[in-house]
Amino acid sequence: MSKTFDIAVIGATGLIGETLLMVLDEREFPVGNLYPLSAGEAGSQVAAFGERNLRVRAVETFDFATVALVFLLEPLAAAQLARIEAAGCALVDLTGSLSAQQAPCVVAGVNSQAAAAGRWLRSPLPAVVALASVLGTLRQVLGLQRVTVTACLAVSSRGRDGIEELARQTAQLLNARPVEPQLFDRQVAFNLLARASAEMPDGHARDERRLAGELGEVLGAPQLPVAVTCVQAPVFFGDSLAVSLLCDEPVDLPVVRHCLEDAAELELVEQGDYPTAVGDALGQDLVYVGRVRAGLQDPRELNLWIASDNVRKGSALNAVQLAELLLKHTL
Repeated sequence: MSKTFDIAVIGATGLIGETLLMVLDEREFPVGNLYPLSAGEAGSQVAAFGERNLRVRAVETFDFATVALVFLLEPLAAAQLARIEAAGCALVDLTGSLSAQQAPCVVAGVNSQAAAAGRWLRSPLPAVVALASVLGTLRQVLGLQRVTVTACLAVSSRGRDGIEELARQTAQLLNARPVEPQLFDRQVAFNLLARASAEMPDGHARDERRLAGELGEVLGAPQLPVAVTCVQAPVFFGDSLAVSLLCDEPVDLPVVRHCLEDAAELELVEQGDYPTAVGDALGQDLVYVGRVRAGLQDPRELNLWIASDNVRKGSALNAVQLAELLLKHTL
């Protein structure tokens, strides 16, 4: 009988949590006992795993010494993190609340070797998973001098509240009623918002700083200049990225396309067509790439378009793949 591992999932009833449990089941991860936890009121909540409905327990009273692995989908207070560490648990963090000193940032297939460094790993923003998957492949044939990206982020990046807000605003507008923003600071339905998270004193949004930092860490190029704008798009699921790369030398487009075609984690859309989040990426484990073209003036410039499922591919799947790496190196 193969070895199994008891697991705790903090935030199992959220959008990402539900998908993570589904991916664990699909990939036949060796789960023994699974404990869905909540940092808030657990109440009578249940989480579906396979054919079972599991009662959600409170983090505060849970004994982490009973599990080998923790998925962290909700931010925890330092005291609760200390309890997990003291119990010797491996941990995969999706909250962005841990520092690089606490855990390396890893995208499976790009810098998987970093998973051997310790028992705690960070899964980056979904947009970073998509972008790093493409750039990690292209660095085989390109030297990067600068990355410029406009990331159009789905409202599901804000959880169910984001989805409910877009749905509510859409209904209000279609019924000729005034829009009442709640989660977002203004109308998001049929609109684009110039930032997708809180702005910091320097004018950059938090997710923009996080994207730039995590991308450099994953690519092993912390000094790589990254110019990023994160836009809140009126889309329920799926991130779309417009990317421009400045390379060391003139870009050989046939070589670039061949490199993208050969990558197992990518789907290159044929010339003359382009991928969309809704039509291609949703529910898929691939990152879709299209509109591959050279710059208009600078032959060292490469432009492309990326579409990826932010909940499944960018969050749940990468988290489970990191857990699989921990099985290999640590557990």
